Amino acid sequence: MAAKSLILVLLLLGTFAYLMLFERKILGFFQFRLGPNRTGPWGLLQPVADGVKALIKEDVIPAEADRLIYLLAPGISLFMALAAYAVIPVGPPVHIGRYTVPLSIADPGAGILVLLAFTSLGIYGVALGGWASQSKYALLGGLRASAQLISYEIAMAMNLLAVLVMAGSLRLSDIVAAQSPYPYALVQPLGFVIYLITASAEVARAPFDLPEAETELVAGYHTEYSGLRMAMFVMAEYVNLITQASLVTLLYLGGWAGPSWLPGVVWFLLKLGAVLFFFIWVRATVPRLRYDQLMALGWKVLLPLSVANLLAYAGWAALAG
Repeated sequence: MAAKSLILVLLLLGTFAYLMLFERKILGFFQFRLGPNRTGPWGLLQPVADGVKALIKEDVIPAEADRLIYLLAPGISLFMALAAYAVIPVGPPVHIGRYTVPLSIADPGAGILVLLAFTSLGIYGVALGGWASQSKYALLGGLRASAQLISYEIAMAMNLLAVLVMAGSLRLSDIVAAQSPYPYALVQPLGFVIYLITASAEVARAPFDLPEAETELVAGYHTEYSGLRMAMFVMAEYVNLITQASLVTLLYLGGWAGPSWLPGVVWFLLKLGAVLFFFIWVRATVPRLRYDQLMALGWKVLLPLSVANLLAYAGWAALAG
């Protein structure tokens, strides 16, 4: 278990580093510029340079900060982001001789609830980091992040309930199996679209990146952070993005299901890559919302639609049963 956990952490951190590079390259393409191309061949060593820079950069702690909470907050965000991925299966179990190796750290019966618990607790790192900095700008950024998560998590939960009603299980592997022959993106198209929007807001991706809107709040909740601790907040954001993209793949795109000429893990990774590219594409093309627009969309549009979606599929399941 410890070895699998270590491998998972290393893979996630490596994926985060090159996802960031991939995003910068794609944004450069969309914006008619080159993107990183100086460090290593084709810029492939840029994540290494960024990591070294974060390690050696001066670490400044505000004189009035609550030192203990200030130091703990980035670690809380990063730990919760990494822990959430422990219950995500990336493929069907692999059979090696007499042994069956599950492709996840754990596969609990209520896996989706465990995952939601970890992702929800991650907001404590953001809120505490903004408060402990003893800066009005950082505090406002932390409050914005908390309000945004609560607003969009309710609509997200309603969508998840509609999926669970259809699948009849809380186990992620069972949800994937229930999407045969049609993925839930085709069965629940409205829920799929709403989940994509709420997932983007959940991880504060553009156009929902209000908690760290540079034009309004300097840099939001991490205004007073620098060096490695600032990098930990960025790591947590990107790992959460990978987690949400994996959930979209498992809940709506059939997970690792696909033609047998490719292994299930490969199908999962291809679908995951497509979802991540979609999030990057949205960042490059959709302008940032105002904060009042952000909250109105969550409470006045997405929440009623997600409740209607849940009632429709709950009624359908009751009649079918």
